[in-house]
Amino acid sequence: MTHPTYTQQALSRYNLPRLKRIAADLGATPTGDKRAADTWINAILTHQFAQLQKVDEQATAQAVAPEELRTVEISFYDHEYYCGDKLIAAITHDDNDFVTQRWVVMVNGAEIHRAATPMLCDRYIRIHYKDGSLPVQEQTTIETPCSTGNEIMAQIFNECENCGLELLDDGIYTSDDVKLGEVGCTDGVWWVIRASSVQQKVACESAESAVRRLSPSQTSLSVVKPLDWQELLDKPFDQLSKQEWLLMMESEPVSELVAA
Repeated sequence: MTHPTYTQQALSRYNLPRLKRIAADLGATPTGDKRAADTWINAILTHQFAQLQKVDEQATAQAVAPEELRTVEISFYDHEYYCGDKLIAAITHDDNDFVTQRWVVMVNGAEIHRAATPMLCDRYIRIHYKDGSLPVQEQTTIETPCSTGNEIMAQIFNECENCGLELLDDGIYTSDDVKLGEVGCTDGVWWVIRASSVQQKVACESAESAVRRLSPSQTSLSVVKPLDWQELLDKPFDQLSKQEWLLMMESEPVSELVAA
């Protein structure tokens, strides 16, 4: 309910019963001689001043409210939260066995919260950042997260092209759509996760070394030594390498054998 604002001049024109009614409507409590009109006038003016202060404090708080956070995706399992150019917190994934809450909120390299989904971690960061209860992340370097993220992806893309691999949204693939794993860079440290390693990260020196760790052996068909076809035919099928399979299927001896 909105009440009118009374000035001292206006209040001085009211009689005592009227002043008491105004004070009761406002919720103002007088102190002193309640038989004197000035006591009620002072109570009303003091109450109004206190209410105006509250309004000003709320407006000030809204004006200096925390800046909206933005998220930088390092990989599918790693996200960083920034306010301007300052790192606020990070979300990572715990791939250890027997862990039910695998998504972890990290500040200053220490775990501060766990949840079953990344959305719950996101909610935790935003709520506690806005109310000021999130631990303060120490700033070690001045970074430009967006451009850094783009540069990282550009390096990975270039190295994939050099190795004849394909970079897709969820990882690195061979030309025949076999997923090899993922490559990323967190806090300046390059890492690689093989598709067959149950999400185990391995640190690398550079984007080149990380991508080459995933790259299968690139033995050129033109320099392969002559094959003993009889030896390959006698070899169990489940022991043949991928290259041996391809060479056999493209070879004349096998083609003639199939035709026969």
